[in-house]
Amino acid sequence: MKLIVTVLVVLATVFSGLIDGYDCKIVQFIFGDSLSDNGNNNRLSKSFAQAALPWYGIDFDNGMPNGRFTNGRTVADIIGDKTGLPRPPAFLDPSLSEDVILDNGVNFASGGGGILNETGGLFIQRFSLYKQIELFNGVQTLIRNKIGDEAATKFFQESKYVVALGSNDFINNYLMPVYSDSWTYNDDTFIDYLMETLGAQLTVLHGMGARQLMVFGLGPMGCIPLQRVLSSSGECQEKTNTLALNFNKATAKLMDDLSAKLPNASYKFGDAYDVVNNVITNPSKYGFDNADSPCCSFGRIRPALTCVPASRLCKDRSKYLFWDEYHPSDHANEMIADELIRKLGFTPINQTDGAPPSPPNAPAPGDD
Repeated sequence: MKLIVTVLVVLATVFSGLIDGYDCKIVQFIFGDSLSDNGNNNRLSKSFAQAALPWYGIDFDNGMPNGRFTNGRTVADIIGDKTGLPRPPAFLDPSLSEDVILDNGVNFASGGGGILNETGGLFIQRFSLYKQIELFNGVQTLIRNKIGDEAATKFFQESKYVVALGSNDFINNYLMPVYSDSWTYNDDTFIDYLMETLGAQLTVLHGMGARQLMVFGLGPMGCIPLQRVLSSSGECQEKTNTLALNFNKATAKLMDDLSAKLPNASYKFGDAYDVVNNVITNPSKYGFDNADSPCCSFGRIRPALTCVPASRLCKDRSKYLFWDEYHPSDHANEMIADELIRKLGFTPINQTDGAPPSPPNAPAPGDD
């Protein structure tokens, strides 16, 4: 009789674990812009911000465009790979289902999106952070209907959250006179506006279960090729870099404040400004040959903004900091990811057979 009771207890424990289910795997939910987008904008038919043309994705999987605004992986891809988190599919991926979400999480990132709803309006279609949070709310409803409130609450509270936006709020909003924010605010009050909005958004996410969350900081965005080519000297635009530094300082404080204020919240700030700036200052020291122009460019026509089939590629993509006028290369993204992992002390989460290797530098027409 005692043996039967013991067996029943063991079976009940196993069955309970299966019902509570999915608690053996932690996934991530990503909110962001083109630096993290992995296919959402490519499925927004009216969006002007897409990574749907060659040579995007040339060093990823089959070499075809996959919605990532780079030649290979995003920072979020690499951090997930190296810490044992599955790569979440794009929200608009047609294969998305409740089971896929439970196994992999979801990526809501959208090229051109910002913290503010008005940011990136010239791109016509994109998901702002508020819209991404709204989509996440719909995902939560699906999962609660699938596994019940108790298990869903546990699932969402144990998940990891990444929020990586802000550069578009400056480059495709505040710094462009076609947007009213450019004359409504000054540098300080605009950052205050961003922090007030971001704080409210992260508080909403906390109410939806986000307990472990990381916000990416901005890099030296005044040094991206697009900003350089718009200056008369071709040098970095210091005003833009100062905005990035002030944004980072304010966001770091916001994370501390929210972690202290919100129950059980561990909100961290990931800052890679210095490591990118060091590469720009002394590229050869970090294994780069070029830190001021895009690998994928349309000859002497600058800025071409995006890669197009007629673009020419640099000879060695691993030696370029920037892939196009806006976005870092795969090699740069790996360097940034490694810096964030080091600073934040990330350790492996789910058991895996190891992170996928860095992509090879595959040849392509137009290499010179």
